[in-house]
Amino acid sequence: MIAVGGRLDWARDGADWPNREASRFVRAAGATWHVQRMGPPDAPTLLLAHGTAASSHSWRDPMPLLATDFDVIACDLPGHGFSEPMAHGRPSLSGMARALADLLAALEARPALLVGHSAGAALMVRMVLDRLAAPAGIVAINGALMPFDGMAGRIFSPLAKLMALNPLVPRFVSASAAERSGVERLIRNTGSTLDARGVELYRRLVADPGHVHGALAMMAHWDLDALVSDLPRLATPLLLVVGDRDEAVPPEHARRVRRLVRHATLATMKGAGHLAHEERPAEATALIRAQAGEFGLVDPPPA
Repeated sequence: MIAVGGRLDWARDGADWPNREASRFVRAAGATWHVQRMGPPDAPTLLLAHGTAASSHSWRDPMPLLATDFDVIACDLPGHGFSEPMAHGRPSLSGMARALADLLAALEARPALLVGHSAGAALMVRMVLDRLAAPAGIVAINGALMPFDGMAGRIFSPLAKLMALNPLVPRFVSASAAERSGVERLIRNTGSTLDARGVELYRRLVADPGHVHGALAMMAHWDLDALVSDLPRLATPLLLVVGDRDEAVPPEHARRVRRLVRHATLATMKGAGHLAHEERPAEATALIRAQAGEFGLVDPPPA
């Protein structure tokens, strides 16, 4: 992997970061991770994983809501946000799953529930399939669990690999996407609409070449074909939360996953796009809490 300069600076770029009071930096798997943790330490642990090109900020509103019932952990994945790139190996799906397991060991955490958005959902499923985590259940919010169909699927990963290997590309992408209007357009293209604060946080991320390089490297090295082949082995209950206006991950993919996974169920957030948990945090949190109630992790909601 070719190193790319211009990483975000915590003192400067993180001065007003969401839930900053819950942040700390942890060494694990040979790298330094930005981690946020909040909630009662004796409560069931819940792990949140963001998607490609996002960061822990994507849980800025759900995290405090969930922290009333859970010991909640969110991190910036390797190469994203304020976390360093992977020190060993490539940011493949399995490699990142192992690195995240090392982080959990450093935190002495054993999550009872895994929640992932988009590519983060694939990471949660991979951890369970590889026996790196043993939660009661998994919640996938617009989970990117299947390869793209047609021509997009055949060129996406090779193209991302070429872009990640060229150190000039992340700088070009950052420069072209750093304007507020460009970021708003990118978000609209996912089927979502965010408030001004949400747009600004994404603008700050995509303006950083190091973050863009981390996202491209992650996309270039993921093998979702292998994950799909393994999905029928998944015995852990899986809740597939789908925004029916998602323009990034086709909602039909969730229906395919449900047919492959024996203990999978589907819940639809009507009118929500790809960033459903950011658009409607209370609704997303209620679905997560209801799933946790199914396993006795929290009290079920009143009838």
